[in-house]
Amino acid sequence: MSNDEIFAAAYREHYWAVSRYVARRLDGRTSEVEEVVAEVFTVAWRRRADLPGAPLPWLYGVARNCLANAVRGYGRRRRLMDRLGNDETAHGRQVVVGPDTEAPGAWVHEALARLSEADQEVLRLTAWEELGVDEVAVALGCGRRAAAMRLHRARRRLRAEIDRLRPTPTTGATATKEHHHG
Repeated sequence: MSNDEIFAAAYREHYWAVSRYVARRLDGRTSEVEEVVAEVFTVAWRRRADLPGAPLPWLYGVARNCLANAVRGYGRRRRLMDRLGNDETAHGRQVVVGPDTEAPGAWVHEALARLSEADQEVLRLTAWEELGVDEVAVALGCGRRAAAMRLHRARRRLRAEIDRLRPTPTTGATATKEHHHG
């Protein structure tokens, strides 16, 4: 297959996966999602000779860079980063809210929001995009051992945050102190 055919196959096979990847990080804002996805495949077209045999993790890496450039280019970096990492409404939509308004796993999303953007991204690549460590390494542009270590540390930090936030029968009113955001 020529590079053009390889690109065409990657585009057909992975367009929606890349779109979902971008949409999750831009909270589904359709016009911006389409713009970033178009940029991802423009870059992939220009670099079609570099497309690996399993192109999806590589495309996720390109998408990460395009998202970062878009955020800088739009001049709204802080606002978008807040939406990507700390906006509770973005996380709330991923949780089924029970009749008592306390979603069963709401504190998991709160714990995730407390992690660094790098920790959030490595966890999202494995949970949302369902990548293995080798694929995470490609998407992050690092070696396999570095990816495995980042994932291990991110999971450990998430567990620590969950343990800190998880409602238990003995915490009572002390758990509400943490909810004061400056």
